[in-house]
Amino acid sequence: MIVQLTGTLVEAFPTHAVLDVGGVGYELGISANTAASLPAVGEAGVTLYTRLIVREDAMELYGFATRQERALFDRLISISRVGPSLALSTLSTFTPQALATVVATQDVTRMTQVSGVGKKNAQRILMELQDVFAKDAELRSLVGLSTQQEIRASDLRPQTQSVVAEATEALLGMGFAPQEAELALEGLDGQADVSAAVRYALKRLG
Repeated sequence: MIVQLTGTLVEAFPTHAVLDVGGVGYELGISANTAASLPAVGEAGVTLYTRLIVREDAMELYGFATRQERALFDRLISISRVGPSLALSTLSTFTPQALATVVATQDVTRMTQVSGVGKKNAQRILMELQDVFAKDAELRSLVGLSTQQEIRASDLRPQTQSVVAEATEALLGMGFAPQEAELALEGLDGQADVSAAVRYALKRLG
């Protein structure tokens, strides 16, 4: 696994860069934020944290200016229907800290600023990332979240509304029909919060 490269910057564009490492040129997909942090072309001793994605028909290398950005890339591509291109688009739109805030507030409007992400997709991605941040103390630390900023769905929902009602509202906002939402939430654990309820429903909806 290639996790880091240090070399001379040969090319730098908003979407990719080329590093010469010991006479071998490595092309890396990068975010706009990483691109903005790169020095001038020709600079030696440039370090990028990397992630190698192996596919049946290709081997793709991605580079990141910080460990935080690489960690978020890893979490993003673990989400269903989020590939490397969409993950980089997200990281081009938000810094790791800004994305953590968007997740904490479940800000669907800001999430739709990512190219290729509509409202339904934004809600799904934010819901899944909320769970990732809540369970991953290392990731919270990497992006600078304090314990007061930890992402908990119970802190975000109005206490006067039921979990089922809020989950139904979220599913309707994603474009599902009322009947689909009702059937998908059948058998829900009574101890589930809204985040868990929506994930439960989405799994049942396939």
